[in-house]
Amino acid sequence: MAESTIANVRCLAVTVLIAVLLSACLSSSVNDEPGNNRSEQAETAPLYDEIGLSKYDPPIDISFVREVGAEFENLLSSLPGESLQDNRWSRLYKQILGININYEWTADGDFYRQKLNFAIASGQIPDVIKVSSEQLRLLSNAGLIQDLTDVYEQYATPFTKSILNQEGRGPFDAATIDGRLMAIPETSSSIENAMFIWLRTDWLQQLDLQPPETISDVLQIARAFTELDPDQNGEDDTLGLAVTNYLWDPIMGIKGFMAGFNAFPEIWLADDNGKLKFGGIQPEVKEALIALQTMYQSGQLDPEFPFKNGNKVKQQIADGKIGLIYGEQWASFFVQSSRSTDSDAEWKAYPIVSVSGEPAKVPLKFNTGQFFAVRKGFEHPEALVKMFNLHLEKNWGGTADFETYYSSPYPVWQLSPVTPYPARKNLEAYLQLEQARQTEDWSQLNAEARSIQKLINAYLAGGSNSSAGWGWEKTYGVDGAYAILHQYERNGQLLYEQYTGAPTETMIEAQSILHDLQHEAYIDIILGDPIEKFDAFVESWRKLGGDDITREVNEWYAENR
Repeated sequence: MAESTIANVRCLAVTVLIAVLLSACLSSSVNDEPGNNRSEQAETAPLYDEIGLSKYDPPIDISFVREVGAEFENLLSSLPGESLQDNRWSRLYKQILGININYEWTADGDFYRQKLNFAIASGQIPDVIKVSSEQLRLLSNAGLIQDLTDVYEQYATPFTKSILNQEGRGPFDAATIDGRLMAIPETSSSIENAMFIWLRTDWLQQLDLQPPETISDVLQIARAFTELDPDQNGEDDTLGLAVTNYLWDPIMGIKGFMAGFNAFPEIWLADDNGKLKFGGIQPEVKEALIALQTMYQSGQLDPEFPFKNGNKVKQQIADGKIGLIYGEQWASFFVQSSRSTDSDAEWKAYPIVSVSGEPAKVPLKFNTGQFFAVRKGFEHPEALVKMFNLHLEKNWGGTADFETYYSSPYPVWQLSPVTPYPARKNLEAYLQLEQARQTEDWSQLNAEARSIQKLINAYLAGGSNSSAGWGWEKTYGVDGAYAILHQYERNGQLLYEQYTGAPTETMIEAQSILHDLQHEAYIDIILGDPIEKFDAFVESWRKLGGDDITREVNEWYAENR
């Protein structure tokens, strides 16, 4: 249930964000209309000069496997003349690089994961395979994939290297096994994991409450939202804080709340002795769990939250029953559902707060978890790097074509089998917008920032089309979520996870069990079990592999810090 919940919300996140960051880098360009048959001009257009964008002649074939589902099918239905096998991206890879994309098989959801696990276990993998960090370790240990160290160094363009390095060395550490790069990381943005408090400001005004500055204020607001009838309907039907059945959800999870107690249950932290410790077993967690237990017992949390996923809690928000959540920057699009039933519903992002009132540390879990490996024996391992180069170039490079290859406004970037992106692109878009607001010079906005501002302008102007821009203004506006994220970064509040290596041997064996053990213990304590259960959980965690993982993590840290 936890994995599917995360997949759903991540999928929503990337769908709602229209993103592109234009920057000057590579030289030549191709003017092509990928949605149609290539014109004579496109056939004769000059190719790129870089070796990392050179064309195979004759063309080569590369096989993949792919997860496809209802969302992808809906995308294809909006793009006449395009299919999984034949679309603007497959045509571009063939035209520019001389690469034919083939899919050995496709599947949806759990069936895809089952088939992928079977393929890995049997060694029957395609030329290029997208895997998790655990699966990468298994493939490497079995000798089924190629060392890409030299291939990446030789064929990745300077632009690609600059983009993939925006997350630091962590993604490449995670793809490095025994000192060799065994896959190309599809880097994900850690900074996008930053938490915010999202509040219904119309409820704050109704109850004459101020925005929170401490955890005590958050608890006061939650109690008031529960007991003081903020919607003024005369019924006891509102809740103080939204929580889902998966405590680490990026929206309506508890990790932002727990950070206020200096508790960081998902990440590895550096201690005062220069070693790493797992935040989920530290004593600060107890205080946060006791606070949540008190909220549950006083009716501020839904008594059925352990049985409700994000979609069910979202319906409660839409029904006007909830006015306080913790969530990432895209929570604005999530809470907007409340405006469909109450046009006066207003939400705003606020910084997470601490018990002491000092600026809270904002935990950022290492977020890169997908990697592209190349089958042992495949003759052209550099072809994968070339595809990364072209995808980044046509979306964010000097020859980028935003409306063709990224958003048309459909998320056409999903048509590509590889989808790398700049980790800081959304924050950079906000910074451009803020600069334009201050200087009143809008001419320097890149394509992403222009598209966002167009939606914000529609919202500010009102009218029939204004609703689409509400969420964008709450995220990218003057005092939106990204303004707070920029503040977090300037104030040194961002707390990056310190372990970014590949899964250790014990992680592969025990991580899933330990993860479930932790989640179950936290839930049970929130529901009323004695806080001593936390100590029992810690003891079990250590015996069932946690101590071995801690030792392995610190061996890596000593070599790589």
